[in-house]
Amino acid sequence: MPSDSVPWPDGVRCAVMLTFDVDADTIWRTLDPTAVDRPKTLSIGEYGPCRGVPRILDLLDRQGVKGSWMIPGLTAENWPDSVRAVAEAGHEIGNHGHLHENFADLDVTQQRDVLLRSNDVLEKLTGVRPIGFRTPAGDMIPETPGLLAELGFRWSSSMRGDDRPSFLSVAGEATDIVEIPAHWELDDFPQFMFNYHPPFPAGQCRIANYADVLDTWISEFDAYYDLGLCYVIMFHPQTIGTPGRIALLDELVAHITSRPGVWVATGAEVADWWRSVGRPNEAGNPEEVFARARER
Repeated sequence: MPSDSVPWPDGVRCAVMLTFDVDADTIWRTLDPTAVDRPKTLSIGEYGPCRGVPRILDLLDRQGVKGSWMIPGLTAENWPDSVRAVAEAGHEIGNHGHLHENFADLDVTQQRDVLLRSNDVLEKLTGVRPIGFRTPAGDMIPETPGLLAELGFRWSSSMRGDDRPSFLSVAGEATDIVEIPAHWELDDFPQFMFNYHPPFPAGQCRIANYADVLDTWISEFDAYYDLGLCYVIMFHPQTIGTPGRIALLDELVAHITSRPGVWVATGAEVADWWRSVGRPNEAGNPEEVFARARER
């Protein structure tokens, strides 16, 4: 196995994180605030908690795997039964902002208010305070990792700079927050989501061929498996939860679990393991990314 492979628990070959961003209508409200007056646009998001979430929960239960569900606070307020169903099925609940905000546009005080508000809502519904975070609707600022540490978060899945976990740093000092990177090719939203107004994608030309997308996801998994890395895939119930696309998720999970030595884990489980082995791998650290950009 290549030298950059990871010592996963019990000698397994590869880690897999199945993640689900239950954005509901928050993403459309964030893309265009006037969407609140467009019921058809909002209904695209509503499809996620109403139809997509139950289908995904049934599939994961049948396949015997758990996932990490990143949920905005407003989604939890508007669809509490869906959020409770996810928690009661034994899945991890993570913080995904309140209104799917772009954290690059918020200062530290605003980010703190958003994170606390969302965590309070999710804890009240599920009885567990989230310790995982994924930045919604874009990027972050250099101060975000320090804020996450201050508020007791234990892992993040927001960066793109590696295919292994790493430790976030604050002021040059490593924290114990584990960053578990993800990548756009392993995201259903860029492949399948479409809307006329607000336009998504802006160029309007995309709903990808299902077989091609599944081939991409499987090919990436096979490569991650061969290299012993951490495969993180992002789904949105409003996108993957349709009758045809749920079959893609079913086939992908079946392929993943058919390979020997695969650890399908939640973000918290991956982060706990990474802390136990103490592997830094700081290539994807946001603080270092910002520093290198300023130097250029």
